[in-house]
Amino acid sequence: MASSTVALPRVYAERGLLSWLTTVDHKRIGILYILGAGFFALIGGLEALLIRTQLAIPNHRVLVGEAYNQVLTMHGTTMVFLVVMPVLAGLGNYVVPLMIGARDMAYPRLNAFGVWMFLLGGIFLNLSFLLGGAPDAGWFGYAPLTAKTFSKGAGIDFWILGLQLLGISSITSSINFVSTILLLRAPGLTLNRLPLFAWTTLVTAFLILFAMPSISAALFLLFLDRHLGTHFFNPAAGGDPLLWQHLFWFFGHPEVYIMILPAMGIVSEVLPVFSRKPIFGYTAVAYSSVAIGFIGFTVWAHHMFAVGLPDVVNAFFSAASMLVAVPTAIKVFNWIATIWGGSVRYRAPFLFAAAFVALFVIGGLSGLFLASVPVDWQVTDTYFVVAHFHYTLFGGSMFAIVAGIYYWFPKITGRFLDERLGRLHFALQFIGFNLTFFPMHFLGLMGMPRRVYTYAAGLGWESLNLLATIGAFILALGFVVFFVNIARSLVAGERAPDDPWDGHTLEWLTSSPPPPYNFARVPVVHSRRPAWDRKYTGNPHPRPVAEAPTAQAPGGDGPEGDSEAELIHLPAPSLWPLILAAGLTVFALGLVTHWIFIPLGLLLFALGLARWVQQPLFPETHEASS
Repeated sequence: MASSTVALPRVYAERGLLSWLTTVDHKRIGILYILGAGFFALIGGLEALLIRTQLAIPNHRVLVGEAYNQVLTMHGTTMVFLVVMPVLAGLGNYVVPLMIGARDMAYPRLNAFGVWMFLLGGIFLNLSFLLGGAPDAGWFGYAPLTAKTFSKGAGIDFWILGLQLLGISSITSSINFVSTILLLRAPGLTLNRLPLFAWTTLVTAFLILFAMPSISAALFLLFLDRHLGTHFFNPAAGGDPLLWQHLFWFFGHPEVYIMILPAMGIVSEVLPVFSRKPIFGYTAVAYSSVAIGFIGFTVWAHHMFAVGLPDVVNAFFSAASMLVAVPTAIKVFNWIATIWGGSVRYRAPFLFAAAFVALFVIGGLSGLFLASVPVDWQVTDTYFVVAHFHYTLFGGSMFAIVAGIYYWFPKITGRFLDERLGRLHFALQFIGFNLTFFPMHFLGLMGMPRRVYTYAAGLGWESLNLLATIGAFILALGFVVFFVNIARSLVAGERAPDDPWDGHTLEWLTSSPPPPYNFARVPVVHSRRPAWDRKYTGNPHPRPVAEAPTAQAPGGDGPEGDSEAELIHLPAPSLWPLILAAGLTVFALGLVTHWIFIPLGLLLFALGLARWVQQPLFPETHEASS
């Protein structure tokens, strides 16, 4: 059956700023998420270096008092809401539709609205540095410290409204992921054949949809307390500050899994490809993600062991916290079994993915200590906790994210990242990370409290703090190498074929970078490794030898059915999601700064919404003939 495909009419301007402002293409939106997260990572990283510089020696005076509290709060908020979550959403946006054989996300304009809400919400939060002072009550914003009595400036208001804007982004993104994965899978791609990164993205989307309302409600009540005289968190007027902690941690603990589950999905894709084996125990790995997500909603109060909850409540949440180790251990054992006996290629994606497993185990084990009430009472609010969550979220999530970027960079750009720079980056990041955060375990056990801007000499903390600061700068140097590698490879990197890693999943069947429609024809899936099976079908002893995929029509995917023409519908570009997002952001700015922005924001919102619903979905029909 011969086939040919005519060039499709252009559906948007391929170049220029306007093409990016109006894009609804999931791949470009994914790139916007990743670039935005990269920009905010620079800010969050600089904040971390300021913190570590201040703590390098006793009684240092680089960043003191109020300024330290602001930078500390913004570092935590930035890394959680503006770096880890959005970069995972960006990789999911780019890769998941390709992995499942879809041409786009289910709601492309809603997808565009989500990325603009993220970018504008991040800018809104950081504007606080210029407009009266950044938030300074910690990324968890405990009441009553955030009440007007103790936080009089506008920083907390920026934090409240900024998180609400980012929450809108997360919810719209999650609705899109759930709808896309459940409704737009290629024929034959059942849930039991779903790529594991898509599995974890699906579970994460449900976590966000169930967890986000809790913090949204808490932020709304806090705003009312600060400006309308209510007393939800004021104990002197009958309120309860513990209500804030319950609402915050009902979101905050699933948030940990929101940041780690997609990272686990990335590792579950990278390790089998570079071990040249199928994932060991696919079903166990997939359904352990569901178990982690479910149990994650039952452990929030283990962050509150020190507040005086009844013993039976502490016992329940302690047991639930330890229970979550079971599905997590299932994943770890399956990853090790996948590598075991494999013909491993020690390329940069594998190195970062393997490091993820080792570092996450350390973070998980320290988490088991914190799940024990007596131990938690001894080390709560010390640097032991700082070490634990950085091993979980940086050693875990960030190493996996970097592995994913090295892995999918050839698909996104058509070029490899430089391998020698990649190995140098890995060495610096691995050494710098462990030098920074491993000593914090001992600092915590020695009693050093977290959230203090200085300490006295003679407490035995000096050398470990200095070591941690040196490690932080080595870690930063590693990311400098990473960004240099990206910039250099974009310009002069080795060109990559469509399937550079001998991949398993559908994204490797299309060109690098993929065309706007992803696949000329939607592929039919017959197994859990559809791309790999196509290359080695009929070989009773398949070996990972070079066998290039057959050259096909634009999109690289061959026809599965007959040779009749296929209509490809692509949504029209639209500026209105950006206008709508800008309206909400300007409205929020008006609530914090000057009332004049409120009607302006409402006008933009109304204009964006009205034009959005009036714009046709498809400007024209595009036909691929065969």
